[in-house]
Amino acid sequence: MKYYFLILIALIAVACNRHEEKADAYGNFEATEIIVSAETNGKVTNIMIDEGDEIQEEQLIAVIDTVQLHLKKEQLLASGNAIDAKTQNLQVQIDVLEKQRANLLREKNRVERLLKDSAATTKQLDDISGELEVVDKKIAATKSSISTANRGLLSEKEPLSANIRQVADMIERSKIKSPTTGTVLKKYIENGEFAAPGKPICKIADLSQMTLRVYVSESSLAKVKIGKSVKVAIDKGDELKYFNGTISWISDKSEFTPKIVQTKEERVNLVYAVKVIVENDGSIKIGMPGEITFENGAK
Repeated sequence: MKYYFLILIALIAVACNRHEEKADAYGNFEATEIIVSAETNGKVTNIMIDEGDEIQEEQLIAVIDTVQLHLKKEQLLASGNAIDAKTQNLQVQIDVLEKQRANLLREKNRVERLLKDSAATTKQLDDISGELEVVDKKIAATKSSISTANRGLLSEKEPLSANIRQVADMIERSKIKSPTTGTVLKKYIENGEFAAPGKPICKIADLSQMTLRVYVSESSLAKVKIGKSVKVAIDKGDELKYFNGTISWISDKSEFTPKIVQTKEERVNLVYAVKVIVENDGSIKIGMPGEITFENGAK
């Protein structure tokens, strides 16, 4: 009997040591959760994640079928090529006239030399000069015509180019990428399902750094400062596990003690919400309760 009595005393002593240091504030851990959604319509052809996966920023998460978009882009490119072909045909006319003008200039120079030696007549020179004037007018008229035609073609091509860029952007948006580094908490879609703009694909959160939201009484508020180090504790079986934490935010408004941390004595107390940043070694989960004391360092 004496042996059991000693064991009971030891257990009581351990329990007293376990709770001899009362925490200054209590709360629950949270993380910034990001819901990644589709931006285009289509069937999901490849989902590349599972719940619990660690993913990096800009990592490919899922791919939405883009066959119809690629076909539309090819059609628009073909229309653009047709417009370019029309522009090239108009330039060919200029090239022909320029070549004709060059030939006439050579002939004019030749006649001028012959005229000096009295081997040609003035009429021959006048005829060639007249032909040059006609060709120059044709070139000027053709350039004016081409300029007008090109303005019309460009007016057709500019919206076409904009449509091509729009389709290319939609193709790129069909490749769904992670906006941040984190852990996949929830997957909402599977291969073969239909995606639509705004439809959730998955939920991601960075769990490497957790936030403990606690509620501090007005009497303890003087101890709370942004950037201050605190001791954070979580339950680990019958013991507490400690972490270093840093106060990152303090509410500027008081509120009644939330139900999750209320006791009968605290129901009428006013408290201030405080956020504490804690580096997570994997032990801390979203929603897990925690407590802080206003001391530096962790055990």
